Amino acid sequence: MPDRTMADESAKTKDIAIKAQKKILGKMASKSLTKLLIDDKTAELLDEFWKVRKDFSNKKDAEKFNHNLIKVMIKIAVLHRNDQFTDAEKKLAERLQTKVKMTAMTLVSFVEVDFTFDKYVLSRQMNEGRGILQQLVARHLTEKSQARINSVFDQLGDTEFLEKLFEPGGPYADSLKKMAGSINDLIEDGVL
Repeated sequence: MPDRTMADESAKTKDIAIKAQKKILGKMASKSLTKLLIDDKTAELLDEFWKVRKDFSNKKDAEKFNHNLIKVMIKIAVLHRNDQFTDAEKKLAERLQTKVKMTAMTLVSFVEVDFTFDKYVLSRQMNEGRGILQQLVARHLTEKSQARINSVFDQLGDTEFLEKLFEPGGPYADSLKKMAGSINDLIEDGVL
């Protein structure tokens, strides 16, 4: 019987440690912390997206996007690092990875092939990714963190924003090319 109690206490300790890691890293979420946790190409992509989003809406909106994205990324990384996902959730994570890669390739092809952009296709793919991600984290993250995920995907999949982003010869054409180049590099490097 004492072995069972020690195992239960060990599991509780691990749960507390994981919650503390998520909380502490979530509180520390910042641009500089993100650069420590992600590669340079991903950081460049996020920086370029931030510039576009800031110009499209406002600085506060762009900062909120980055803040929410960083917090979500950190919390998912903590869960993954501590092997908290069930086998079923690991399959969801694989589906999410496939969906992210497919969406990234779609975005790049829309940039590389003139007159192929379809805001509804891209928005739908992003929303499908949101659904998979929400299923993945449903039993792990709070409603507040899940709301952050929705906020990030609301901005990514906003058809008005996508239309302006992909406007031929529009104000974001250069930024879009840079982002597509970064995404292409991430695909080739196996990050996406």
